[in-house]
Amino acid sequence: MAGFWYSFSFLAFLVPLLTVVAVVSMLQSFDSRLASVLSSESPPPPPPASSSSFSSSYHSYSSPPSSSMRRRDHDQSTTEVHLFHSSMKASSPQPLTNVITSNSETAAEAASMQSAKKRRKASNLEKLEAALAKARTAIREVALHRNQTSIRDGDYTPKGRIYWNPFAFHRSYIEMEKTFKIYVYEEGEPSLVHIGPCKGMYSSEGLFIDWMDNGNSFRTNDPEEAHAFFLPFSVYQMVHHIYVPLTYNVSSLKLVVADYINVISRKHGYWERNLGKDHFMLSCHDWGPLTSQATPLLYNNSIRVLCNANTSEGFKPAKDATLPEINLQSGEISGTLGGPPPSERPTLAFFAGGVHGSIRRILLEHWKDKDPEVLVYEYLPKNLSYYDLMRKSRFCLCPSGYEVASPRIVEAIYTECVPVVISKHYVLPFSDVLDWSSFSVKLPVSEIGNLKKILMGISYNRYLTMQRRVKLVQRHFVINRPPRRYDVFHMVVHSIWLRRLNQRPHISLHKEDTGSGV
Repeated sequence: MAGFWYSFSFLAFLVPLLTVVAVVSMLQSFDSRLASVLSSESPPPPPPASSSSFSSSYHSYSSPPSSSMRRRDHDQSTTEVHLFHSSMKASSPQPLTNVITSNSETAAEAASMQSAKKRRKASNLEKLEAALAKARTAIREVALHRNQTSIRDGDYTPKGRIYWNPFAFHRSYIEMEKTFKIYVYEEGEPSLVHIGPCKGMYSSEGLFIDWMDNGNSFRTNDPEEAHAFFLPFSVYQMVHHIYVPLTYNVSSLKLVVADYINVISRKHGYWERNLGKDHFMLSCHDWGPLTSQATPLLYNNSIRVLCNANTSEGFKPAKDATLPEINLQSGEISGTLGGPPPSERPTLAFFAGGVHGSIRRILLEHWKDKDPEVLVYEYLPKNLSYYDLMRKSRFCLCPSGYEVASPRIVEAIYTECVPVVISKHYVLPFSDVLDWSSFSVKLPVSEIGNLKKILMGISYNRYLTMQRRVKLVQRHFVINRPPRRYDVFHMVVHSIWLRRLNQRPHISLHKEDTGSGV
């Protein structure tokens, strides 16, 4: 019996032992088959010695890895093989050093693409500048040979003494129509940008923004073909919506403009390309010049089209342009154009307006209620019509108010009354094209007391010539909807065109035109 239990115990011990041996044998057989499979695969090439930081850390393992590490590496390699086979259809796994190299190449490609984009922009700018140089040459040729017959224009051919050089102006205008393209930025809050007043004292600001927004032959939707870029914010709208009354603090307006330029600069990149020189802003509000101080490039480099064209406050006629101040009380000019012939104008001179600024104060002190031939009113009696009195006068007095600009200049031209400009430091509209001395009188402030004597000293024939020229120049100040050739909208664009034409690009060109400006 004891022998039986001994045999049974021995078998109980032997069976588990044999089971363990069988399992170990099976595992060894599986491991050998796995090694055979792995050995049939092409091992990944070792990383180059001069590779990335990852490569140096890889080679820092000087001692062979343990068997357990080898097994984990083999398992991982096998997994990578299957993943690449299934997703990338590759014959072998891609070494990580190659992946790093590929990422570096991708970054280099992105930088190369960015550099190519900049080169394309520079190349486009060179083409634009070449077209402007060609236009400059054509205009200069006509300007130097004043007796040269200009291009025939069925609509209108500038001629006569109202222009400094009608041939050069006509050629410049034709070149502008043929070449000039303006890009209007679309960004901005609707209450501050792309909108402005279309009636009242500052109507020229809103009308121009409206003209540019609603399409015209100069606007382009492709910034790459634009010679100029319009910043369509309205200083009037900023004052209306942002300015705190009676604080006289325009810092909030400057912040809006600075933010706007920052936005379009980051988004489009054309502001930096030429340091803002080919950009322009437009404002008829008195604070337009102050607002333009938002950034140094806007103030010093960009074209500023301003009603308040005061050279004592930083206005630079070679860079900036004057915007005519037009007071549209009803939003329309109907009923304001035209007047009787000179023989039906009995009054020598007329003015009506409040005491705004020192020049008007001097005028009123000398002439208010002093002479029946020189009608000067501070407040016009209700039974009298402002425009009727202008139409009955030979000369209309246009003194500056708090700022240099005065809407009376355009009102005088509309009513065919010879303007008498009384101001300091004011650059008259379109004065690079128009010879104001041929159709207006410039009266120094110091001569206000001699006003009647000076006007009476102008012969009747001379007056008739000046009045006839006022009628001729009227077309350049008329508002048309839609705009027509040579009207005030086109003359403003031409002022911008001339200033852009005379700029030299910030980037260096291969063939830079070194001639003098028009």
